Amino acid sequence: MAEAVSVHDLRVAYGATVAVDGASWSASAGGVTAVLGPNGAGKTTTVECLEGLRRPAAGTVRVLGTDPWRASAAHRARVGVMLQDGGLPTTARPLPLLHHLASLYAGRPRVEDLGRRLDLGAFAGTTVRRMSGGQRQRVALAAALLAWPDVVFLDEPTAGLDPHGRLEVWDLVREEAGRGAAVVLTTHSFEEAERIADRVVVLAAGRVVADGTLAEVRGEGSLESAYFALTRQGRP
Repeated sequence: MAEAVSVHDLRVAYGATVAVDGASWSASAGGVTAVLGPNGAGKTTTVECLEGLRRPAAGTVRVLGTDPWRASAAHRARVGVMLQDGGLPTTARPLPLLHHLASLYAGRPRVEDLGRRLDLGAFAGTTVRRMSGGQRQRVALAAALLAWPDVVFLDEPTAGLDPHGRLEVWDLVREEAGRGAAVVLTTHSFEEAERIADRVVVLAAGRVVADGTLAEVRGEGSLESAYFALTRQGRP
């Protein structure tokens, strides 16, 4: 599979606090890469660099061969982004919002399909500010997948969803990879990573402590046991 996302020796600091400390990993087209790690491990900061929302202090990130900080509008249209929180206008309702976003893209954005798959009609009259956390997650995911992106960044996409909602999201994520997209998602769920990931990257204290296929990372045990051993150790 072709490399669609690359992180090389990335370093990001907030004053004296180092959030990402020389991390290197990559994600391939046609696959799901799950990024795991404790709170403060650098997951969201790394993804924000890949989304072009934050500039690295050192190192490089590339998305489809391009520095996302300097990406053109045409390049950004090929990338779907679901933030961990926020990013949706609070007074908007789900379907009008998706139709508005669809008007910004060429081609045939998938408003009706995603609206049905994510059951947005069940709360079609509700504004974003009055939605539950799970409902906002569904709208944010639909917005990220709307224009058939080549790369998708999903920051904890199933947080706040009920079991049925999680299964639907997992199916959608696998379908995105199946059509050739590179999907990068952060998660705290071992079950999620086990169910849908082709590759797993584990971060601890801003460093990569494991990077490989699911089988390579978990070895003879479970992903959960491997994760706790790796993050307790705190270094490669």
